[in-house]
Amino acid sequence: MSAVNKLVIHVSSLVQAHFLWLLLGCYAAAALAPRPGLWIRDVSFGEISIFQQKTSITLPMLMLALLLLNAGLGVRSSQLKGLPRVALLLLVGLIANLAIPVALIFGLTPVMGLWLDPEEVQSILVGFALVAAMPIAGSSTAWSQNTEGNLALSLGLVVLSTLLSPLTTAAILGLLGLLATGDNAQHLRRLATQGAQLFLVVCVVAPALIGGLLGWAIGEDRLALAKQHLKLFNWLTLLLLIYSNASVCLPQAVAYPDLDFLLTSLAVAIGLCVLAFGSGWLLSCLLGADAPQRTSLMFGLGMNNNGTGLVLAAVAMASHPRVMLPIIAYNLVQHLVAGAVAFFLGRMRGN
Repeated sequence: MSAVNKLVIHVSSLVQAHFLWLLLGCYAAAALAPRPGLWIRDVSFGEISIFQQKTSITLPMLMLALLLLNAGLGVRSSQLKGLPRVALLLLVGLIANLAIPVALIFGLTPVMGLWLDPEEVQSILVGFALVAAMPIAGSSTAWSQNTEGNLALSLGLVVLSTLLSPLTTAAILGLLGLLATGDNAQHLRRLATQGAQLFLVVCVVAPALIGGLLGWAIGEDRLALAKQHLKLFNWLTLLLLIYSNASVCLPQAVAYPDLDFLLTSLAVAIGLCVLAFGSGWLLSCLLGADAPQRTSLMFGLGMNNNGTGLVLAAVAMASHPRVMLPIIAYNLVQHLVAGAVAFFLGRMRGN
């Protein structure tokens, strides 16, 4: 093994082991030194037009597309052969991933109005609407694999939620748009009717499909040689994307802190994440799933692709930067909760 490969493997392992601290570092850098992140966000490569809909291609969108392309490269057809055996869990997981956040948001939105002003409630509503509307995070497969979960179920949840996202995202945004008012309602309606679909097709579905086809054409053996390089690229791109999007809203949040808004966003993020993970455990028990299937369902329901949500918010909600704060809060909380779940699963296996 060459010195370069050894270095890549070492750095990739360090990034994975200390991802949470690096994530916190990105948030701190965004709050204290946002200028490079704002520059990244403003880089544009022109427009494309599909089915009479136009969208600008920005550097964050390109970075997101590369992340999904990389994820598609990592999908192995051999790993999906077990899907027929977990079809019921897969169906229930996809439905629960959509229904649980929507139900919680509908229940909490009127309650938040008791202590927050209407504009703050709307920002939290729209932020968590984007969280709820995103497909399942690819990182859920890594957490599941590291805790001896069922890889076929994990990959199936990620792949199918990604492929269905243009339809499911539009449906969820349209439904939660019923709670929105003013500009926020207009933004959600526009995203539900056209903006989100085009964005997801260009930046999520198409790159994932292309990545899957490239992976099949290149072959698993050849891709294995570049696995660590692709993994490191994925980690670094994700952190840079998070930093860039957080640079839009965190400086203002630090300079003019609104504790009610921040604490409520964090509390809702914790409640939603714990409920999602807990629902995965409960549903798997009710359906008689084994331990690996239960593990995969928990991580699948608890982790959403917030990188996509942040980029979509930056593109479509540029005039409402506070919308990003709930997404940032959930992104942090889901990794904390995932780490806690992985720890307890490890303890249970040890016993």
